[in-house]
Amino acid sequence: MYNPFNEAISTAISDEALVLQAKNGDWNSLEQLIGRHQAWIFNIAVRMVHKHEEAEDITQEVLLKMLTKLSTFQGKSSFRTWLYRIVVNHVLNLKQRPKEVTFSELGKVIEQLPDQALPDQAEVSLPLSVLVEEAKVGCTTGMLLCLDQRQRLVFILGEIFGVTSEMGAELMDLSPSNFRQLLTRARHDLYNYMNDRCGLINQSNPCRCARKTRSFIEKGYVGTRPPRRTAACYHLSRTSLPCSPRSGQQVPPTPQHARVSQEPDVGCVPLGATRK
Repeated sequence: MYNPFNEAISTAISDEALVLQAKNGDWNSLEQLIGRHQAWIFNIAVRMVHKHEEAEDITQEVLLKMLTKLSTFQGKSSFRTWLYRIVVNHVLNLKQRPKEVTFSELGKVIEQLPDQALPDQAEVSLPLSVLVEEAKVGCTTGMLLCLDQRQRLVFILGEIFGVTSEMGAELMDLSPSNFRQLLTRARHDLYNYMNDRCGLINQSNPCRCARKTRSFIEKGYVGTRPPRRTAACYHLSRTSLPCSPRSGQQVPPTPQHARVSQEPDVGCVPLGATRK
């Protein structure tokens, strides 16, 4: 799959060539540009806001800005840098920002949800293993809401999508050292919370995804049926947070955190955001 954050991008035709053709009225080139980038825009948006519906709206707004401003692209930077600066500025200047919660508040929400056995497979349309994974993704994605807007975006870019500090700094108009400092602080805050409460990285903690899954379903944090697909329900959404920092601390092995998969988007929402 095309990854705009991969330093060694290999495609038959570059973004810049597609832009030139699109400016000359080639709709197929324009569709290729949108197809390359819309999933990545959505996956930034869905980690910045509460709901998939809001992330879909943000994706469409960004793509509309791209279309209306495409004629101004002069190639002074890469198209990737030009486009994702639009994305960064858009999500950092949202008029209706999601309510930020503290790690303490999030911990209380999870603790108040009772441990329960998984539902019977006959009661749900999705495999139980998928529902447990969705509970994990929803919970860990909810942790991002405990970070402030800028710190959250730095973490999404640097940790989940694996962009370099140089690229991240360019996108966010920071120095590479400032980008690294923000990323280190976000990793530290998230790791401290997870080490104190999450059974994924500290087995002495009682919280387990499988034990919380039924409660997540009952609260609407996890859906038991695949949702109706919409234009912005793209195919990258199944990426959970890392379970350990990269600062040399010794922690138990954890699942790969930055995979890009072809698994279906079954529609989990960040913990604390109720499904409509």
